[in-house]
Formats: sequence, structure tokens, C-alpha cells
Amino acid sequence: MYTKQEIILRSHRDGSSRRQISRELAISRKTVSKYIDQYDLLLDSGKTHSEALSVCLSEAPTYNSNTRSKIRLTQEVQSAIDLLLEQNQKKRASGLSKQQLKKIDILASLHQQGFDIGYTTVCNYIRGKETFPREQEAFIRQVIEPGSSCEFDWGEVKLTISGRQCKFQLAVFTSGYSNYRYSLLFDRQDTLAFVESHVAFFSFTGGIYREMVYDNMRVAVSKFVGKYEKEPTRALLDLRGHYQFGHRFCNAYKGNEKGHVERSVEHVRRKAFGLKDNFTTLQEANNHLLTALKKINNTKQQLTGKSANEMFTEEKEHLIKHTEPLAFSDYEQLRVDKYATISYRTNRYSVSDKLVGKFVDVKIYSSKLKVFYDNKFVACHERAYGKHQWVIAIEHYLDTFKRKPGALPGSLALTSRKQLKRIYDSWFTDASRDFIELLHYCHQNQIEDIHLAATVERLTNKGKDNVTSEKLIALLGNKPSAGINSSHKLTQTGYLAKNHLIQTAQLMG
Repeated sequence: MYTKQEIILRSHRDGSSRRQISRELAISRKTVSKYIDQYDLLLDSGKTHSEALSVCLSEAPTYNSNTRSKIRLTQEVQSAIDLLLEQNQKKRASGLSKQQLKKIDILASLHQQGFDIGYTTVCNYIRGKETFPREQEAFIRQVIEPGSSCEFDWGEVKLTISGRQCKFQLAVFTSGYSNYRYSLLFDRQDTLAFVESHVAFFSFTGGIYREMVYDNMRVAVSKFVGKYEKEPTRALLDLRGHYQFGHRFCNAYKGNEKGHVERSVEHVRRKAFGLKDNFTTLQEANNHLLTALKKINNTKQQLTGKSANEMFTEEKEHLIKHTEPLAFSDYEQLRVDKYATISYRTNRYSVSDKLVGKFVDVKIYSSKLKVFYDNKFVACHERAYGKHQWVIAIEHYLDTFKRKPGALPGSLALTSRKQLKRIYDSWFTDASRDFIELLHYCHQNQIEDIHLAATVERLTNKGKDNVTSEKLIALLGNKPSAGINSSHKLTQTGYLAKNHLIQTAQLMG
């Protein structure tokens, strides 16, 4: 509009020629002539200069592009796109809908054929080929009663644990009424994690919702029966049978049917791990997650003006009374090999060297394995989720080391315990039998490695020659330390005990 006005003013006010105006404004002479002629016609019709100028500037310049030919989208390109769309239609008819080409794939195919065309042009052409325009979906606002519904979903999160980046699964529960959130981290999205997350959630809330809502996750849906019906997995049947709740599955690709938890997964992941994603252990990451959830649940909500905690306090009265936690685990009977280990999913876990060749009973949980022999507890290990890993406790091999002390220095049992390895290399390289006796004493009295290391440091301050097994045993005393044997500790209990021992060692100087 400014350019149009400038053309008219330069022509009638300044007396500039059309050629000069075209050159100065860098505009085609035909365009300059068109605007000046329009203005002259208005003056000839009897309008004043102001009226003619007002009419000329009342409408923006228009262009007729109907007769313009498409430069990029030629007939040859259209035929190539039509051929690819036809292939997609054949795939849908053959039950291969998940393998049909997307628009970006069609663009890549056109580029491979040598056509120079853009993504927007391809999308517009395909949209114009649709026989029936897409209808906008209407949504129905729901009124949710307290304690009536809770939604569950998984989300993936990447964290750095002890310097190594790992993928974890975020199990998220969200109350439909109060929007109260609860979440835990697991190594895998499997049946054990699915059940344990529910057991932890119901124990935390102290009550049961009347209905749990799931999407079509494999740990909840065993198989599809017909077009809409789904058969629940054995794990879900065990949960609902024990806790007496109902369940509902969403329709396929309808995340809005459990919109509370869909948004909660993203919200919890961002609030908990957006600023901090580096931890020493998975337990530390879970503790950080629970702290972040407290802040989230204490935040005032826009619609109600109340926090999720306040609304959950009201809702808790409507929950079904909590029963005893469901005891759930996988069970396998495994044979102890010549290395005094059992093999589970490519990973090996040590047991007592007295059980070589014997069959042991193994209870498998999402985070640990418990081993029993003749109905007696013999070992507990944190689960390893890598491949071909060895999880070894040196206490399981003490009897063998007594008979074979030369096997100690290069053993995996010793090298996997860094503090013990450091003590051995510094003071006991020529006294393996004495070190084995020291390990026996620590095992019998449940003395942790960090407690032993602190005692060694005390002796070191008095001189190198003072570090002997006899003096260490005398200094440690006959009373058990506050620690827990590393081969028998649970994840959370061991973590808390370790912190206690660190504080004790620091106080001892």
C-alpha cells in the first residue's frame, strides 16, 4: 500500500515520469502505469485528488494466479506421487498399514528420482487428493467422583548413573479427581515392574481406586478379542483379584481417554529430571523423583485453586480400604555351575561355593534376585540388566580361597570390590592367607568394606608396618558393625546403611 501511494504521489505531486519512478522504486513500468492509470480514471470521473487517492488506497493490490502454471509440481511429479499413494493403498488392503510411506518418505523417494520439489508442495498435493475431508473430533467433558478413577502409563527417561547414560522406564499414576501423582523408576517396562509399581502405589496411598485406566500396553493387554475387546494379562488379573479394583482399556491411538496421565508423564519427567539427570545409583534417582513429586503435588492447581495434596486428602476417605500387599515374583529353579554362580538371562550371580552342582530356587523381582536352597535363604543380588555380566560377592568364595589362596589376587570376586582390592594391593600382596582370614572375620561380624577401609586408614596414620590382619581384627572388635553384608542387602536398605557407615567412618577420623 505504501508503494502504491508513493507511485501516485511522485507522478502527480513531483511530476516524475513513469520511467523514472520505475527506475527509482525498482518496480516494473507496467505496474507503475497500472496504478497511475487507475488514479487518472478516478480524477476524470469528477472525484477530487483526496477522494481519488482514498479510493486507490482502500484495497490492497491483487494478483490473478489462476492462469499461472506450476513450476515444480509438474505432471510428471504428480504421476510419481500418485503411484506411491497407490502403493500405500495396496499395503493397507494387505494388512501392512504400519509399513506404508509417510509424506516425508514420499518426498525422499521423489528426491531419489531426481525431482526438485519441497515438502510443503508434496503435503498440499496429497491433502488435495483426499476424497473425504478430515472431520474434527468432539470431546465430552467428564465429571470424576473422588476415588473413582486412577490412570497409569509408562514414560521413558534417560539418566546418567555413575557416569553412564542409561534408559529407564517411568511408571506414573495420576488420580482422575485430585490429579495427585505418584511415580517410580524401573530398569525395564516388564511384568515385574508393572506389578511392583502397583503394589508400591497402593501401599503409599493406603487405599484402592474403584477403577484403573490403561492404554494397550503389552504388560496389561494379553491379546485383542475382536475389534474393540481386549483380554487382560495374568499379572493384571492377579492385581485386580487381590486389590478388588475394576479396569478399563483405552481405544487404540486415543491417548486423550487417559489425558491426565498422558500429561503427567511429560510433566513429571520435565520437573524431576529437567535440571538434574546425573546420579550415583538408581535408588538416589528414585529418592530425587519422590522429592520432586512432593513439590508437584503441593503446587496450587489453576482450575480448583487447591493443591493435589489437599484434594487427595479429601479423596482418601473415598478409597477402598487397603489390603495386604500382593506378593508377586517370578520363580525359577537353576543349577549352580562350577564357578558357584547361577545364570539368569545371560547374567551370572554368585552363591555359596558349597552349592556347586546343586539346584537352587530363585525368586526374581524387578530390582533383585533372592536365592534359596532347601527352603533356606542363601543370597540376594541386585539385578543386572546388561548382557553377560557377573555379579559376584567375595564372601561366597571364602572357603575355596582358604584352599586356593593363589587364586585370590586375580579373581573377579576381589577386583569387583575396589576398596578390598586397594587394601590387598597395599598391604597383603605377600600375605594372602592373612587377608582371607580377615575377610572371614568381616563376613562373620557383618563388617562393611567402608568400615574396614576406615580402620586401615587409622592404622596407616601410625606407620606402614602397623597394618596387619591381627591388629585390624583387634581394632574392629567383636561387635558387629552397623553395616549389612553386601551379598544380602536390599537396594534401599543397603543404600541407607551405606550412608550410615560413611558418617560413622567420618566421625572415627
